[in-house]
Amino acid sequence: MRYERLHVHLLHPPPDEALAVLREALDGRVELSVGSDVPNETTILVAGRPTSEQLAASGGLHALVIPYAGVPDTTRSLLLADRPDLDVYNLHHNAMAAAELAIALLLAAAKTLIPVDRRFRNHDWRSRYDGAPTLLLEGKRALILGLGAIGTRLATLCHAFGMDVTAIRARPERPHPHFVDVHSPDALHALLPTADVLLICLPLTTDSTGLIGEREIGLLPRSAILVNVARGPIVDEEALYCALAEKRIAAAGIDVWYSYPKDEPSRANTPPSVHPFHELDNVVMSPHRGGAFRLEELEAKRMTDLAATLNAIARGESVPHRVDLEAGY
Repeated sequence: MRYERLHVHLLHPPPDEALAVLREALDGRVELSVGSDVPNETTILVAGRPTSEQLAASGGLHALVIPYAGVPDTTRSLLLADRPDLDVYNLHHNAMAAAELAIALLLAAAKTLIPVDRRFRNHDWRSRYDGAPTLLLEGKRALILGLGAIGTRLATLCHAFGMDVTAIRARPERPHPHFVDVHSPDALHALLPTADVLLICLPLTTDSTGLIGEREIGLLPRSAILVNVARGPIVDEEALYCALAEKRIAAAGIDVWYSYPKDEPSRANTPPSVHPFHELDNVVMSPHRGGAFRLEELEAKRMTDLAATLNAIARGESVPHRVDLEAGY
């Protein structure tokens, strides 16, 4: 459907500089408003967690654009109950940032950078001479779970390191880079024993929660490295800790966790797990910052991607990153 006039409302306006980027990039048929009150003429609402009242404020509401990756559980439940007719879209403006952090975690884990750095700060050179274990990535197999915006970029980066790239995705028939060997989810157990590196980029759904448990971790080679930049509960918390503590896998790089601060004061001291991952030398820890980069650049990139989505809707073109609410992504 091609629109002659499309009214878009942003529930939470970005910084002025980013808003200027959006206005400059929009098709002339797109009218823009911002603020907590949703105008009656709104066709597209841009919001992550709208209320039922905000969704009902416009009788002509056609679509919801969530201005980041993923769908909050409360939003998904609300849409399924009240507005299953709405088209829903995501933005993936920070996919490369998340892929880059996954590579950073992988390299730090593969080269044992954290414990070596800690020792060398105390002027201890022994890691140079005692053969501190490292993994050469070239020629190794990377198994990527999820080949969406992040996973596809991560596959390209792994390929650049000379790795053999295999991936599992729910719809293996979809287009993908020619160098990636793509399989359906039922191949997981057969592929895990072949993986030197397991990279997790899946959305959190009822199907993916607990997907990597004690059995799956046990199928990995003892020399394997696990990297999770998706959501913590995709990997069983206790199974992962025990496997790392007992050296049943070599290492892990983790950006997503099981416990998060509940308010601003608690940000200074909230353990990310009930298990002491911080005591393990074979874990590289990051506080869920995979999609972050310089704020000005981040917001400008978000607005550029938002404009591309809105322009595609206005012009009746194919719109990227449409959400399947039943699947959860």
